[in-house]
Amino acid sequence: MWDDWIADAAATREGAGLTRTLKPRGPDDGVIDLAGNDYLGLSGHPDVRRAAAEAAMLWGGGAGASRLVTGTLTLHGDLEEELADWLGQPGALTFSTGYHANLSIVSALADRTAHVVSDAHIHASLIDAVRLSRAQLTVVPHNDVAAVRAALAAQPGVRTLVLAESVYSVLGDEAPLTELAEVCAEHGALLVVDEAHGVGVHGPGLVHRRGLAGRPDVLVTATLSKSLGSQGGAVLGPRSVLDHLVNTARPFIFDTGLAPAATAAALAAAQIARSHPHLADIIRFRVIGLARTLGVPAPAGAVLSVPMPSPEGAVAAQAALLTEGVRVGCFRPPSVPDGVSRLRVTAGASVTDEEWDRAAKVIETIVGEVR
Repeated sequence: MWDDWIADAAATREGAGLTRTLKPRGPDDGVIDLAGNDYLGLSGHPDVRRAAAEAAMLWGGGAGASRLVTGTLTLHGDLEEELADWLGQPGALTFSTGYHANLSIVSALADRTAHVVSDAHIHASLIDAVRLSRAQLTVVPHNDVAAVRAALAAQPGVRTLVLAESVYSVLGDEAPLTELAEVCAEHGALLVVDEAHGVGVHGPGLVHRRGLAGRPDVLVTATLSKSLGSQGGAVLGPRSVLDHLVNTARPFIFDTGLAPAATAAALAAAQIARSHPHLADIIRFRVIGLARTLGVPAPAGAVLSVPMPSPEGAVAAQAALLTEGVRVGCFRPPSVPDGVSRLRVTAGASVTDEEWDRAAKVIETIVGEVR
């Protein structure tokens, strides 16, 4: 019975052009990598590598236990202080993944008696977090502040979280954070902003840039695996909220602490990102130029999404680019909220100007052929 079920599911994926496979790569395969999330190019920075190596030699390969047992290291405190100071928040709490950070903030603050208002384009981790919380859910159209206001007005007196991303991962557009914060304040709701694609690309993030950092009704989650080139996640906000997570968030309580090497790498990367804001300027210059060349809207973040006519067309274009020595990502259903397959091009700061210019020309040619 199980063999038939799995085989049928595989055949359905194959027929829809949605089969995914793992493709291991070496440390340096000679390909121009425009597919990853290492936006600022800090994963391979000498200071970041050195920090990770020294931490591994000093502390060992892992934290050794959950944070509430013996898995809280002084390194964790150093990183949390750095992140809180950079992002202008009262405090920070680190997790082993950004996924766990999102699972924790929602499931610890919402339950069956709570209400969650979710943008239609939020990340899968936040969707799963709502499911875990079992809260009542209202999904509103993307970036529709009026719909958020109506959803809040329809549930007066109910504890409510509003979920948004500062920069959305597929379309790359920016959330109306100022307006959302105003609506939440009017109705006593908490705004939870996922800054996975905002921190680093926009310095301390868009919550900070919009003057919302430190507000008790605006909570932030972040990842350490994108602009900071490491692994892990964080929740930032009032100490009372962080204490609540330490005591109630199951993905935090029952998980081993963030590994020492990843913690130290993220700390070094944060310090570099703060002192080298020009890295974000490189990203902006490149992504705007390529968007103009391809005739698509420039995103608010580092990732440019290029619509393709079909899942098969997206995969074919991705393969053709790799043949030419350029690696890009590929979005296909169910990873895209609107069902449109896209190429995912990361305008990171790690490639040289010469590599970027060559890659941009190859992308323009192949995308033109597939379209």
